[in-house]
Amino acid sequence: MDILLGVGGSELSYQALEETIERVQATGDDLTVAIFNNEEISEDVATIEQRVESTLQESDFEASIRHLEGGAPGSELISLAENESYDRIVLGGGERSTLGKIQLGSIVEFVLLNAQTPVTLIR
Repeated sequence: MDILLGVGGSELSYQALEETIERVQATGDDLTVAIFNNEEISEDVATIEQRVESTLQESDFEASIRHLEGGAPGSELISLAENESYDRIVLGGGERSTLGKIQLGSIVEFVLLNAQTPVTLIR
């Protein structure tokens, strides 16, 4: 199975990275990490890439790293998944509001609502 993981610099995206690495190590799936600029997060792409590479090294796991360039990371993530026939998109996101309802960031929401590829949300 070919997995595409989107990482935009949120703590939940880093949690998704760690959990996805554990899963693909156990299953033998292939992992591609798509790094993108998330305007809702203050980290720049270089910082995100360093943390992704560090996490991969600590896990002793190799994965392809791709950069999504442009102003619409959700759309770019979907296009990449569909054009290159990924089996699943994985994203981290979704925090609970004070009323207990899940709140999604704009990128996660866009991907969940528009992707034809199955999406796994890690929260």
